[in-house]
Amino acid sequence: MDKNSFHKLLAFGVERGVSDIHFEVGYPPHYRLNGELLGAIRVPPLSSKDTEIIAGLILGDRKIDFYKPFGEVDVSYSLSGMGRFRASIFRQRGSVGIVMRLIPFDVKSFDDLNLPPVVAEIADARRGLILITGATGNGKTTTIASLIRYINETRHAHIITIEDPIEYLFDPGKCMIIQRELGSDTESFKDALTAALRQDPDVIMVGEIRDADTAATCLKAAETGHLVISAIHTPDSVATVQRFVGMFPTEAQDVTRDRLGDALQAVISLRLLVGKDSQARIPALEIMRVTRTIRECIRTGRLNDIGDLISKGRDLYSMQLFDQHLVELTNAGLISVEAATYASSNPDEFERALNFGE
Repeated sequence: MDKNSFHKLLAFGVERGVSDIHFEVGYPPHYRLNGELLGAIRVPPLSSKDTEIIAGLILGDRKIDFYKPFGEVDVSYSLSGMGRFRASIFRQRGSVGIVMRLIPFDVKSFDDLNLPPVVAEIADARRGLILITGATGNGKTTTIASLIRYINETRHAHIITIEDPIEYLFDPGKCMIIQRELGSDTESFKDALTAALRQDPDVIMVGEIRDADTAATCLKAAETGHLVISAIHTPDSVATVQRFVGMFPTEAQDVTRDRLGDALQAVISLRLLVGKDSQARIPALEIMRVTRTIRECIRTGRLNDIGDLISKGRDLYSMQLFDQHLVELTNAGLISVEAATYASSNPDEFERALNFGE
């Protein structure tokens, strides 16, 4: 394995529109295409030396002793003229493994991503907290980038992003955008967030809320008149509220519910499904906009009521549950009934709604 061979493997993935590339000892390179993981043809299984060379090429001047425990390393990598990657380098069974997520040069618009018009209305908020949620690989980063693109095209603002690592690069537009990376530009999300509050921002994007310190500082920024956009690995709106509040000690959770109820503007949850033609992935979305009634549910912990409020708020507030959107996507012929049923939150109710138009 040399640099030229490595770049050919990356270019092959970029040209075919894959989302991820895996380099593991004992296997040929594997590519995730439209959700399916496929092994490279005519490429022999990689040796431990191969993956060490690949990791060394990705790390550049950053030196790591691969024969000692080094935890996990997340870095960005560029392939000139073709694309950027977020690389995760780790040890497994004493060897080095690498997974690389493709990040296209172009930040896609809401239309490009098949996102509904209400997403633009959510992005028009001037203050508060917007959370993008979903499992790994379901489009959280891409959706957040599209929100930043929209703001950059529609208003004059100062945007600060705090990422681990920096993924999408934003072209100059109406906004001034500062992008900071953990490790090279700042020590932690908390430190960067605290500093950002002194840097005259209008919008702060935090790559991911992972702990109580980051969550608390995001809340503080939202409470002090900034628009904060971030991601959490949760499946839907209710789980997002539970996860956010659950990051805090028990004795602080009542106060956190009050603060979150006041600051939260919207939760956009994503599930990517294989399109009916198997040539693209289609996003199904649950969208919760925080109305006065939903704020009260968050404050008082009556989370079981939120799903019904989202369902009933579809016409007035353009909210929707996953299953409502799945019915719409199925009726439009974009996804199959089988894929929609598998992805639905309640398969029985989904099938009844699909059959009876409820």
